[in-house]
Formats: sequence, structure tokens, C-alpha cells
Amino acid sequence: MNLALPTLVPVLPALGAAATLAVGKRAPGLARPLAIVPVAVSAVLALVVALQLGTGQVLESFTRLTPTGGPDITLGFYLDGYSSLISVLVGLVATCVQVYSTAYLEEDPRYPSYAALVSLFTAAMFLVVYSGDLIVLLVGWEVMGICSYFLIGHHWESADARSASLKAFLVTKLGDVPFLFGIFLLGADAGSFRVPDVLSAATDGRLGHPTLIALLLLAGVAGKSAQFPLHTWLPDAMAGPTPVSALIHAATMVAAGIYLVARLLPVFLLSGAALVALAVMAAVTMIGSALCALAQDDLKRVLAYSTVGQLGYMAGALAAGDREASVFHLVSHGAFKALLFLAAGVVIHAAHTNSISAMSRMPGLRKRVPDAYWTMGIALVALIGLPPFSGFFSKEAVLTAAEHAANGEALTNGVGPASAVPQAAGWIVLISAALTALLTAAYAARLFLVAFHSPAVAGAAALPDHEAGAPYSPEPDEADPATAEPPAMRWPLWVLAIPTMAFGVTSLRSDWLPALLDGGSLRPSAVTAVTGTGLAVVGALLAYGAWRSATARLGAGRPAPAAEGRVPEQAGAPAAEVVVADPGRTLLGPLFGPARHGFGVDRLYSAVFVRPVTAAARLVRFLDREVVETYVRGAGTGAQLLGRVVRLAQTGNAQTYLSALLAGAVLLAVLVAV
Repeated sequence: MNLALPTLVPVLPALGAAATLAVGKRAPGLARPLAIVPVAVSAVLALVVALQLGTGQVLESFTRLTPTGGPDITLGFYLDGYSSLISVLVGLVATCVQVYSTAYLEEDPRYPSYAALVSLFTAAMFLVVYSGDLIVLLVGWEVMGICSYFLIGHHWESADARSASLKAFLVTKLGDVPFLFGIFLLGADAGSFRVPDVLSAATDGRLGHPTLIALLLLAGVAGKSAQFPLHTWLPDAMAGPTPVSALIHAATMVAAGIYLVARLLPVFLLSGAALVALAVMAAVTMIGSALCALAQDDLKRVLAYSTVGQLGYMAGALAAGDREASVFHLVSHGAFKALLFLAAGVVIHAAHTNSISAMSRMPGLRKRVPDAYWTMGIALVALIGLPPFSGFFSKEAVLTAAEHAANGEALTNGVGPASAVPQAAGWIVLISAALTALLTAAYAARLFLVAFHSPAVAGAAALPDHEAGAPYSPEPDEADPATAEPPAMRWPLWVLAIPTMAFGVTSLRSDWLPALLDGGSLRPSAVTAVTGTGLAVVGALLAYGAWRSATARLGAGRPAPAAEGRVPEQAGAPAAEVVVADPGRTLLGPLFGPARHGFGVDRLYSAVFVRPVTAAARLVRFLDREVVETYVRGAGTGAQLLGRVVRLAQTGNAQTYLSALLAGAVLLAVLVAV
């Protein structure tokens, strides 16, 4: 293979970003081509690289950047089936996002800087996927972090966007610090930062601190991939533009942590404790985020919590020792979740609100946005995991991996011994993933039914635009809702709908997707297929039944109880109530309030971490201004007073100076004589 091809994949978007920043303001007409063309060409080149590499092949190429006195830092590629598959996903989603953004942000004066950041973000993710050196991978990892900060805070006029971008940056950096130490320790133990050398050292058992390394790396994964307890930044990040959500929260940054663990899975297989910790983290994340998604009123926050939960699925598959199933679900989820976010952008554009309760009072919304209606329906079915959509096959692959791990037969596919995976990890993942399958179907059905199929309510026009007390992250409207969505916002939906519907079948034959990865089987077992699908159907039916019950009560003019239907408007607003046929209230019962607010995790962090740090900062400010500056001012004041005293002696009279001199001389003579 010509090494120029994989080199151009990350380089072209970076050059496009630089060019867009350079000429975007002076020549706005060039901003859009400069944003789309380099990313689209990189996507095509990524596909060409994947096809040329083929199945079962590995491409290694390294050049030493600099000696360090220890392990060298090298620039090079380490390409295999995993990197080629994920790079194709990144290129596809990034291209769709850039095209979509040209219409979504058509009137935004800061579009050139936005497009440049998206291109740079894409280049950084390509670097993470292709890099064969952990230090260079870390560079791409951190560039993604700073780009996400600017992109989430794109609408910096909004306080929500500013706080969300800062929160995302700080929380992910909190995980990146131990992650950095983990990489240093891994390189020191392996004697190299090169990925193949690290994998060889792990396979040969030459790592001296595998558990510590794995746990340190997991901290960074928890931050980047929004896993408990560092998951709280992602729902708030919905304050950024919707296309950013499709890029960051589907196929790139949040997937980077999962990809890293999959790449370094032999290291994690050396530590059963780390695998159990990963399983517990995934289980809490899956179940907690699904419950939160079932209670959200903001459409994008529903999808955000859904993303957190699906990342938990991927982490669970890794805890069960099967990186094939994890990456399979990563790619499948990347396609249908990007589709969900972009379709949500079209719906929000038409409805002029993020609130699904407000959408429920808009008659004919589904007829207003037929493309978004049908493609969102396709993506939600894939999210639920019903056949024959891609989500069914990838979700069942995760359940099958957990089932085998629970039986002591982990599907490590030659990456490590099956005995390296504790059965406890398998049981934890299997039970939590099964419960999450039911909850996922429930919140997906709730979203679709409430947003598109709720009956008209009398006096709906006078009602508020969202439920009071519900977390809500609106973004400024970028287009006139009275106009139809342009083709640039519609055709990317159908492009992403193709892999959403068809990608799953590539796992059915061993010489297709499995041959590209580790060669293991990705076929779902009969038990997990029936169980997982059955739970998904039950969850959807429960949501439908609760929705029909609430709808019937509203239609009969019998308001539901406060816990199920009416919500007081926010304080300070005119007295009003929101009437919603929301099945989430019925299904969650007393858990609805806590779930809506993320079970108080943000409040806990505020009480335990934010307030003490803020108090310490105020103390430091007091000490600096009132103590340190007092000494500084005192030194200056003392010098001024001394100067004033000395100045009193300067009379300008020569006789006075001579008399003082003689008096001093006499005094010295007396002192000497005595």
C-alpha cells in the first residue's frame, strides 16, 4: 500500500481547517467548499485504505520523532481491521455533518470558525484511530478535547453553552490526568510507546503493573466516553449546535475511549480486577442513563442519555473480553445515533423547540417533516434493537459475549485466554444489559409517540414551550421555521439510514465483518436473541400502554394525577400548566423526579467538590488580597514614611547642616573617650 494514502486521511481535514480559518472571513463563499471537500476526500481515502488493507492484514510504519532518554516517541501508522472500519465511520459521519451544517448554520456569522473546528476535530479523530504510538494518539485525544470545548460553546452568548463547554472540558480533563500517567507507566513497563510493542509486552506478560495501568487508563475512558462517574458533561453538552452532537456524541470523541480499550484489550485481560471495575462502571452507566432518558423532556437530552447508555453496552462487551462485539456496536451505534441527532435537528428546526412535550401539542408535525419522521423511526427501531436493523445484531452480539463470559467461556477470539475474564464480570454485564434493553425500548417508544403521535389538546397554544423544572438546553434557532428544510439537511438522513438498516447483516457471514476484525463469530445465540428481543418488545409495549392510558384520560377530559400529567410552570412565569400524555411518569412513578435530574449526581458533585473548591478559591483570594497585598502595601507605605521623615531634615540651610555635622563629631569623640 502507498503510505501517502493513510497519511492524507488525517492531514487533509487539518489543512482544510487551516484554510477555512485563513480565508473564511474574507471569502465566505469558500468556507463551505473548504469545509466539505477535504473531509469528503478523507472519507473516500479511508474507504480506499480499508479496501486495500483487506481482511486479516496489518500495516505498520514508524519514524522516530525524537529520543527521550527512555522509550522513543515515533510517528507512524498501525492499521488493521479495527482502525480501518472506524475510520470509514468517522469519515462518513463527518462528511454528513459538514454538509448538514451548511444549511443548519446558514445564517451563522461564525460558521467559518465552526467548520474549521469540525474539520480539525475530524483530523484529530483520524489521528487517534491511525496512530501507532500512544503519545501521538494522546495528541489527537487532547486536540479533540479542546475542539469539543469550542464547539459546544459555539453559541457563547448563551450562559448554558458557556457553562456546558467549560463543564465538558473540566470533567474530561479530570479523567485525562490519570490517563496520562497510565500511558507513561505503560510505556515504561513495555519499554516503548508503540502499540505493537505494548501489545507484545502484554501478551508475553512483561508488564509489571497491569492492574494499576488498566485502572488509570479507565479513568480517561470514563471521562472521554462519558461513563459513570464522569458522565455528567454529556447531557449538558446538548447546548451546542445539533450537528456537533451528531459528530461528537455518535462517532468520534465518545467512541475514542472505547476504541482505546479495544486496541489495548490484551493489557486489560491481565487484570481481572480491572475487568470487574469496567463491568460495574458499564452496568451503572447503562441502567442509570436509561432511567434518566425515560424522564427527559428535552429531545436532545434523551438522545444524550441514550448515547451514554449505549457506550455502556460497548464497555460491557469489553469487560466480557469481546472487543469484536464492542466495536461492532460502536460502528452500528455511530450510524444510527448520528442519524437520530441530525433528524432531531430537522424536527427542532420545524418545531422551534427542543421540548417533546411542546412537540406533542403541534398537530401535523410528522407531516411537516416526513424525512425526519421516517428516518428517526428507522433509527429508533435500530436503537431498540429489533431485527433486521443493525442495532439488533450489534446489541445481541454484546449480550452473547456477556452470556459466554458468565459461563466462563469468554469470546476473547485469541486476544487472550478465556479464563482471564472473571465470570462475575459476565454476569454483571448480562443482567444490566438485559434490563437496559427493556428500558431503551421504553424511552425510544415514548419519544416517538409523545413527539409525533400525541392528540391535540384544547388551548395548547397558550401553554408554555417546555415543562417546568425539566433540564432544558435550547440553542438559538438558526433558520426560519416557516421554510422547508433544505436538501442539505434531508439527504444526509437517508445516507445514514442505509448503514442503520443494512450494516448488521455483514456480521452473519464469517468472511465478512468478522474476518475484518478478530475472526470470531458475531452471530447472536438463540437464547440471547429471544431474550433481548422479547425484552425490547415488552419495553415498547409498556410505553405504548402507558401512553394510551394517559392519552385516554386527556381525551376524556379527566386530568392525570400530578405525577402523571400536569406540571406547574416554572417560578416567575405566568400561572400555567403543561398537559402531557407522558408514559414516562407512569412507568417510573416516584423515580421520575430523581431520574429527570440525573439522580442528583450533579448536585452531589457540587456539594462535595465544587463548593469546597470554590470556598478554597475564595480563601486564597482573601489571603492574597488582604494578607499578601497588605505586606506589599506596608512595605511601600514604610518607605514613603521614611522618605517623609528624612525630607524634614532637608531644610536647605548650610548653617543647620554644619551645626549637625559638628554635633555629630562631638558625640563621636565623647563616645570614643568614654
